[in-house]
Amino acid sequence: MSLRFNAIRGLTDVPEYKAESTARITEIFGSNVFTLKTAREFLSDEAYKSLLASIKAGQKIDRSMANQIASGIRSWAESKGVTHFTHWFQPLTGTTAEKHDSFFTIKSDGTAIEQFEGDALVQQEPDASSFPSGGLRATFEARGYTAWDPSSPAFIMEIRNGKTLCIPTIFVSYTGESLDYKAPLLKALESMNKAAVDVCHYFDKNVSKVSATLGWEQEYFVMDEALFNARPDLVMTGRTVYGHSSAKNQQLEDHYFGSIPERVYSYMRDFEIEAYKLGIPLRTRHNEVAPSQFECAPIFEDVSVAVDHNSLVMDIMDRVARRHKLRVLLHEKPFAGINGSGKHNNWSMATDTGVNLLAPGKTPKTNLMFLTFFVNTIKAVHDYADIMRASIASAPNDHRLGANEAPPAIISVFIGQYLTKVLNDVKERVSDKMDETDESMLKIDIHKSIPELLMDNTDRNRTSPFAFTGNKFEFRAVGSTANCANPMIVLNTIMAETLKNFKTEVDALIEKGEKKEIAIMHVIRQYIVDSEKVLFEGDGYSEAWEKEAEKRGLPNVKTTPLALDALVSDKAKGLFESNNIYTHSELEARHEIELEKYIKKVQIESRIMGELATSHVLPAAIRYQNLLTNNIMGLKEAGLKADAFANQQQILEKISEHINKVSDLVEKMIEARKVCNNMTDTRTKAIAYQSQVKDAFFDQVRYHVDKLELLVDDREWYLPKYREMLFLR
Repeated sequence: MSLRFNAIRGLTDVPEYKAESTARITEIFGSNVFTLKTAREFLSDEAYKSLLASIKAGQKIDRSMANQIASGIRSWAESKGVTHFTHWFQPLTGTTAEKHDSFFTIKSDGTAIEQFEGDALVQQEPDASSFPSGGLRATFEARGYTAWDPSSPAFIMEIRNGKTLCIPTIFVSYTGESLDYKAPLLKALESMNKAAVDVCHYFDKNVSKVSATLGWEQEYFVMDEALFNARPDLVMTGRTVYGHSSAKNQQLEDHYFGSIPERVYSYMRDFEIEAYKLGIPLRTRHNEVAPSQFECAPIFEDVSVAVDHNSLVMDIMDRVARRHKLRVLLHEKPFAGINGSGKHNNWSMATDTGVNLLAPGKTPKTNLMFLTFFVNTIKAVHDYADIMRASIASAPNDHRLGANEAPPAIISVFIGQYLTKVLNDVKERVSDKMDETDESMLKIDIHKSIPELLMDNTDRNRTSPFAFTGNKFEFRAVGSTANCANPMIVLNTIMAETLKNFKTEVDALIEKGEKKEIAIMHVIRQYIVDSEKVLFEGDGYSEAWEKEAEKRGLPNVKTTPLALDALVSDKAKGLFESNNIYTHSELEARHEIELEKYIKKVQIESRIMGELATSHVLPAAIRYQNLLTNNIMGLKEAGLKADAFANQQQILEKISEHINKVSDLVEKMIEARKVCNNMTDTRTKAIAYQSQVKDAFFDQVRYHVDKLELLVDDREWYLPKYREMLFLR
């Protein structure tokens, strides 16, 4: 019996996994995290103050203090049964990385001791040659460094009966180039902080720090492990390269916010418990729109910590799913014809005085501060839309963007009718020639224009890639497998650049004698005029919007190889270099890495398509073809007229046609891949894989395979079908 039918039969025998229970989340929240509260207990006053200064003010910890802090962390970890430690980092593979070392060591006299010194806490030396470097490191140049990032707390990862102390770190090459997501993210956040504080001082001199906050929404699919294992395409690529839509998908709209299936509910509770122990503040769980699709979301955190927590959650979700004999699918488009999965990045800025800079105020002064940061965000997106598009570009996200409730590749901003009216009022009420006596525009009361729905004073637009949702912007175009750091690096960098330019322009007007508030409003008005073409309130899926966007001059780059060009444009190089985020060589390296990722993912998908076609699809179709042939021959031998087996003949002809098409197209796809593989320039190769392999063959081969799935006897079909993968648990 095939794996498919064994999997279906085994569904009734899946043992229930008993999730760990707890009376209150607060009893376990952060129990495996070296929080400041824990640090106060395990560190001396001197060491604690040094750690606190590093976290709050970014001050460097000297080696003598590092030894004390390391000793305290080890004492805490050992009290919880930890035996090993690792530097935990986020290389450019898209996953996390770790190399475990034990506290155990032997002294010169042979005495065995447990030890964790400051040097081991602050710096380690993993092999950098085996991680993507985009040419920054040659294979023989193995040295790279991980360096402790005190802004993210150390934590203990529990895997079965083992516990490991994880030290969040950045990862850089021997020559200093960043080889991870975290190092440039920290630089981008600091650049935004400096620029935002300078602008905040127009309104409040007490502001000394502005932090970017992030609340991610992680969408995912869940399916039975045995059914997953019976689909080699899911195992190899995370998505189904073949599969005809089932009679029922999401058309009844009955899954969104529906009752959570019991087996999935048990899984959710289990991975949430693991997350709570690591201080990940998960708040929301629910069914998503597509069958077997779900979502979890946390409370907002500082971007740096939120990025770490999302990377951890994806790892936890995958690991815990296996305990329940389930598999979690994080791919952006695991199933054709239904909703894909995104990772909506809800972003805002908050001051150390407790003000959300993207929350409308109740006085002219606070309204003006809100307008300043609100309009600067729109201006930043307008000016750097191509770089934002590049930040979410990937092979799997190309399958998702612009289809089934995912936003299109055109970067636009949705702000809702009320704020659109506010911006129009500002634009119209301020004259080109400013006059100190003309201050009526400063008295705009935004709350008269916006209903008192403080958290949701705009409608929602699911087709918008970047939408304002009351007191934050939601970057909806981010893919579900993406590391949040990538779009956050870009968003915070373009905000830093835009705010710096804003301050320069305002200061220039003040130096000419304009009153501060008048100068601010003048620049705001100009920014509204300059960036209004990026604002769009309608249906992002419509052909009309594509035509309108083209008229407005908005980029619409639908494929990753071309979208990534924006990373190495002169504009991008100037942007990132002026804000000390990336050097030119680091940008070139990242461009190369992302192109290589694209090539490899499309290459793997092409290979599995060919393998499944020849080893699964065609054998099943040919067996059924033989059955039909024998049936027709038997009817002929029995003396029946052709009319008696006309239907069988028609089915046989259709099956034969599809068999020939699949076989022919797969051979041509393999030849096209060989041509691409001989190309030496990475960009040319990536574009060729996209146009000559993916676009030229994927849909065609799939069309004929999916037709065979409908025609071939169900008992002969090896691959689990959509109705089974999406509805059987």
